[in-house]
Amino acid sequence: MKLSRRRRQRILRVAGYVVFGLLILAVAGAADWGQLSDAFFRTDVAGSMFPEAITVALRNTILYTLLAFVFGLTLGLILALMRLSSILPYRWFATGYIELFRGLPALLVLFMVGYGVPLAFPAREIPGGLYGSVTVGLGLTAAAYMAETIRAGIQAVPKGQLEAARTLGMSHLRAMISIVLPQAFRIVIPPLTNEIILLTKDTSLVYVLGVTPATIELTKFAGDALNQRVNPTPLVVAGLLYLVITLPLSQVVRRLEHRAARER
Repeated sequence: MKLSRRRRQRILRVAGYVVFGLLILAVAGAADWGQLSDAFFRTDVAGSMFPEAITVALRNTILYTLLAFVFGLTLGLILALMRLSSILPYRWFATGYIELFRGLPALLVLFMVGYGVPLAFPAREIPGGLYGSVTVGLGLTAAAYMAETIRAGIQAVPKGQLEAARTLGMSHLRAMISIVLPQAFRIVIPPLTNEIILLTKDTSLVYVLGVTPATIELTKFAGDALNQRVNPTPLVVAGLLYLVITLPLSQVVRRLEHRAARER
């Protein structure tokens, strides 16, 4: 008896599910859950990390992320407009900045901002202390990526929108602000939300600037707890707290992408 194409596909799909399930069961059955629980899921070790893990470390991680995002978004918007400018020096500067900071590791940029700027300008300090240094250090790198994202969003807006605004008597600047940019930002909201997720994880590099108990972030907090108890449970706790931030943002990105797909 010859099976139809649809029936063969259904059988192959079910077989794939069965094989995958068997692999999961085999790995789960072979693992030593007692050893894993004692190493990574010690409730007494996890309990000793609270409430500081939330009131200090998680709070600072969120604060560093938001500050760097606002700084990066503002600078990225300026760079995107410069990249599209008809003035050559503006385009050259924006292109050079984007290529430079997209090629440098965020860790190196943080280090140069935290230690290079005070050496270059000894009479001036970055406002906000460590928070200001983190904002600038992470924001400089994020701005390079956001600039390209915003530029792509602006170019995705039909040129007729700008031309129609100019025929109504609007200046180029007013047309960009009131007509083009709102549409561009609606297009680039999903990738910008992804940038927040990346910035959240990049806050784990803040330790190079020398954090204090009041300015500590999740990764450094978990590392200190790990050194005190010689047990990796704090790393698991830190990972779960990062997921508390990133998973809702990932859901937001998916919903925005689905909404944009429906509108198109």
